[in-house]
Amino acid sequence: MKYLNIRTKTIFAGALGLLLFTASCEKDLEIEPITEVTSASVYKDFANYPKALGKVYAGVAIGGQSARDGNADVSGIDGGTSNYMRQLYTMQVITTDEAVIGWNDGNLPDMHKMTWNSSNEFIGAIYYRIYNVIAVANEFIRNTSDERLAANGITGANATEAKYMRAEARFLRAQAYYHALDLFGNVPFVLETDPAGTLPKRIERAELFKFVENELKALETELKDPKTNEYGRADKAAAWTLLSRLYLNAKVYSGSERNNDVITYANKVIGAGYELKKQTIQVPDPDNPGQTKPKDISYESLFLADNHLNNPEVILSVNYDGIKTQTFGGSTFLVRASVGGEMNAADFGINGGWGGIRTTKAFVNKFTDPADKRGRFFTQGQTLEITDLGDFKSGYAFIKYKNVTSTGAIGSHAAGEFVDTDIPMYRLADVYLMYAEATLRGGNGSRATALEYINALKTRAGAANISDADLTLDYILDERARELSWENTRRTDLIRYGKFTSASYLWPWKGGVKDGKGVQEFRNLFPIPAADITANRNLVQNPGY
Repeated sequence: MKYLNIRTKTIFAGALGLLLFTASCEKDLEIEPITEVTSASVYKDFANYPKALGKVYAGVAIGGQSARDGNADVSGIDGGTSNYMRQLYTMQVITTDEAVIGWNDGNLPDMHKMTWNSSNEFIGAIYYRIYNVIAVANEFIRNTSDERLAANGITGANATEAKYMRAEARFLRAQAYYHALDLFGNVPFVLETDPAGTLPKRIERAELFKFVENELKALETELKDPKTNEYGRADKAAAWTLLSRLYLNAKVYSGSERNNDVITYANKVIGAGYELKKQTIQVPDPDNPGQTKPKDISYESLFLADNHLNNPEVILSVNYDGIKTQTFGGSTFLVRASVGGEMNAADFGINGGWGGIRTTKAFVNKFTDPADKRGRFFTQGQTLEITDLGDFKSGYAFIKYKNVTSTGAIGSHAAGEFVDTDIPMYRLADVYLMYAEATLRGGNGSRATALEYINALKTRAGAANISDADLTLDYILDERARELSWENTRRTDLIRYGKFTSASYLWPWKGGVKDGKGVQEFRNLFPIPAADITANRNLVQNPGY
């Protein structure tokens, strides 16, 4: 069992029975949290506060109010399919060279082909998930102001803890708005102070950048210190890491480079005591029957069912448990959808694969060092060339997440249907890479330190170190693909480098043709869902849609 996760995940489960929030795909931003009990009664009792905050976290992790994504928070699409982390993966990974998916569900094939439109239900799903988190966070923030705490008789240590929780809700709202500005640009904007029932105003991308920046900087003093909060809950280091990511993409979001700020906040994270995860286990030695030998699983162990244990690298994770968070999104999707063909499902701790996700040869070809442990591909019965997007065996399978522990045991769900593996939202390796890139882009970091960080990742992966002459921006982009594959960064990275829509960098089926082609630049942003454009006269559709 995941001892460190039990309390946080119990918070998630308890919240589902206490606060029932719903979001309508037709009027998503006019929603108010719908509760079986009033906010006045909920917030009178401090015992309810962790459960109410848990609902904000749960909006990122699971898809509904009950097990198996039942009573979905977002209507019009299956709860597991619309899961926040599942659709963030669709937007950030399936649209790139890192993955293709073989299913023909609705308009899903359009995502990798980059032919989506404003009626695409998968784009709508992440949009409404983002705003569901914002709505629930606003409700928690509204009810935990100093005035409300005093009015509800929350004092002393409980008031202090409630303020920390309020800061976490503000972080989760800022993170959701970060995803909104990254994916959609100019979007609806709602705060806890806005009157109920009014149409949300539109905020432009550069202004939303400033809002997220200011919120995260304010939270530097309001969140708990790094590594002092419960596992899976946000602290100052999470805010610093998201600030680093925000600043790394500042030219795209606001028109101005902020590389020195990337380095400032990356240094804060690096100085907070995080370390690259390293782990060695004993395995049978085939050359000496009855004896064992050490096996380095340092990188692999980041994505196993017990990745919450002894993990000094993860800054913030999205937590999963096969018993307490039963969803067909999240890591259950990442494990089961990536298993098919001749792959043995039991090796991944599941009772069957869904035969959906593979990768492209453009990604496979980035692993030129055969010793690199991050390049784990299943090739038996698979072809490197993708001639048929709908055939799982067309394209190499990629091995990243598993529902087995570092000792080989399966996750907590005995039937192997739901997965325990936590998804890292932010980890130290990304911070190292951001520092290196910002330095090469003209920031005030040390090139020697940047090289040291890159080689620390190479060493952990078992790959050969590089020299200073090898350290280029293009090399860092490729290293980000190798290190952070399937961790929801690829689309953003390619846009920052000018390669997402461009004909200068192609991958199979980009633009809907086998060998790939460039697409219109407007696809660097997704469209605002057509239903929301109709519902809110304040909104303006993104160009090209």
